[in-house]
Amino acid sequence: MKSNKSRKQKPAKVSGVLGVGLDATDGHKRLTRGKDFLLAGGSDETHSRMQETMIKVTERLEERGKRIRDASPAELRDLIGEAAG
Repeated sequence: MKSNKSRKQKPAKVSGVLGVGLDATDGHKRLTRGKDFLLAGGSDETHSRMQETMIKVTERLEERGKRIRDASPAELRDLIGEAAG
């Protein structure tokens, strides 16, 4: 039996981004879909902030000739952190 350490691991790949807001108290169901992302829930303020963040991220990736699915997890993490900053 081979251990997990002896197997070659595939590099992590991003297929898309899922954003979930859990602070809605007004009963509204908010959902925003993009090419490579889905944002669900949240208060109006939280959902708007998630939308703005993903717009900034996709714009910055477009400047690099990429889409979300083309970015590495680390690159995406950094861009989301900068955009949400």
